[in-house]
Amino acid sequence: MMETFGASISEVRNVATGNSNDGTVEMEGFKQRVDDIISKVDKLEQKVHDVDNFYSSMNKKQTNMPKGNSATKDKDKEKHVPSIKKQQQDASRREVAASKRMQDLMRQFGTILRQITQHKWAWPFMQPVDVEGLGLHDYYEVIDKPMDFSTIKNQMEAKDGTGYKHIREICADVRLVFKNAMKYNDERSDVHVMAKTLLARFEEKWLQLLPKVTEEETRREEEEAEAQLALQVAQEAAQAKMARDLSNELYEVDVILEELRETVLKRCRKMSTEEKRKLGDALTRLSPEDLSKALEIVAQNNPSFQATAEEVDLDMDAQSESTLWRLKYFVKEALEVQGKNSGSIGGNENQNNNKRKREFCDAIAKTKKKTKKPT
Repeated sequence: MMETFGASISEVRNVATGNSNDGTVEMEGFKQRVDDIISKVDKLEQKVHDVDNFYSSMNKKQTNMPKGNSATKDKDKEKHVPSIKKQQQDASRREVAASKRMQDLMRQFGTILRQITQHKWAWPFMQPVDVEGLGLHDYYEVIDKPMDFSTIKNQMEAKDGTGYKHIREICADVRLVFKNAMKYNDERSDVHVMAKTLLARFEEKWLQLLPKVTEEETRREEEEAEAQLALQVAQEAAQAKMARDLSNELYEVDVILEELRETVLKRCRKMSTEEKRKLGDALTRLSPEDLSKALEIVAQNNPSFQATAEEVDLDMDAQSESTLWRLKYFVKEALEVQGKNSGSIGGNENQNNNKRKREFCDAIAKTKKKTKKPT
């Protein structure tokens, strides 16, 4: 169908009839409709590109996925798949719930922290080390990240979003408090012994809370995996819907083009005998593939015409004006493409290609005799 629209606007004007002013107005209308179609097709091409990219990326991901994990197996449930927006809302709610559970674990950790900080040996670790007051000039050369319990407490209570997000972050800083002290102070010093003792006590209490922490981490991992899979299914469903919509829109464009084609062809002037003769000659110069397409155009409006027969007898005068003009546009475009490719193909044609051409030429010759066409 797109091939029949290969004629330029000027060519369409040449076959239109009626008052010249009316014809100009009509042609402007055709131009506007064609421009609208081109604009729509450009947008559709972008959508097709997006869908193609999505499925290409999905194919790469699924190549490394075990059989049975592919979301594509849920296509029969597509109608029940929540939208991407719904999936995002659910993910947000899960994140809020997980954050509350983590805050609860942090409160339980706070109990452990109070027990440690209330110990009689905890006082050296409650505030940042007074490096200048104690004359510890090499402290920052030995210790990369200073830490103390007041800093930990402030970060646990922070409300501006800079606080701890996970209980293991607090645990790591508590260990750092004691390990810094053990690293900087000699193992025989009081501070080193105090830090080592409190660290051992902390580890005992941490082991009591650890099962709950591990359970929460496993739960979050499972929820995230399920959410990712659900989002993937939702994305596939959305892309499948887009593909269906694209198919419908392309069909609509096809219908519009058909309407435009029919409108133009209904306005066709009658083709002269000389033009028919030239069209017949042009048909004999087509490649076998294009010749078959030309015969299919004839068969569309003439069901009794055998386009695939070994020999064909084409009576040009028996064809409708719309068929003749469609042939003319198709042949013109085909010969132009053929001419561009002739340089790379070469001038010698295969004998098998010539056979059908000669047969078609014989049929055209019969038609000329039948209609007494001028030579």
